[in-house]
Amino acid sequence: MNYLEEMSDEQLALAYVDGNNRAFDLLLQRNQSKLFSYIVFVVRDQETANDIFQETFVKVITKLHQKKYTTSGKFGAWIMRIAHNVIMDWYREQKAERIIEPTEDNDLSNLSGKDLLDGSVENQFVREQVMCDVKKMMNMLPATQREVVFMRFYQQLSFKEIAETTNVSINTALGRMRYAILNLRRMAKEHDLVLQFD
Repeated sequence: MNYLEEMSDEQLALAYVDGNNRAFDLLLQRNQSKLFSYIVFVVRDQETANDIFQETFVKVITKLHQKKYTTSGKFGAWIMRIAHNVIMDWYREQKAERIIEPTEDNDLSNLSGKDLLDGSVENQFVREQVMCDVKKMMNMLPATQREVVFMRFYQQLSFKEIAETTNVSINTALGRMRYAILNLRRMAKEHDLVLQFD
């Protein structure tokens, strides 16, 4: 049983296709937190995120059984792409081509800025305030821009991985990031916020 722990996600996916259900349990355990955080961040609603998460894993299981998974890329990126597609389908059903309003219980406080920033103890208060300001502004970004910022800075995905996950070109992913940064700078300027670390 311990040999499964040493397998990569890609190897576990193939083991599951070959009939090892324990391999899938381990895949789910390794990927559920990161995937669910991404879904909640994009859709802004816990109940909707639960539904999308479940639908994503139904699709993952189906695609694995249909042998539509190849080990040419990272398994994590593959399931993120599936989740992205489920989210886009949900948006289409909602006919919501608009900015999703943040809710009181979802203000990005579950994401720790401390994980992203290194430095001295003296600057901790300033950094926490900056991260608080950034999180508030990120909530005001359009969903596509918020998604690319989350993937890049909170999940450390490359622009190539972001492009593949969201089914857009690298230039589109870069463009969304550019507009997100421009919007964040504009909002910072409008509110006289200084978003830099010493």
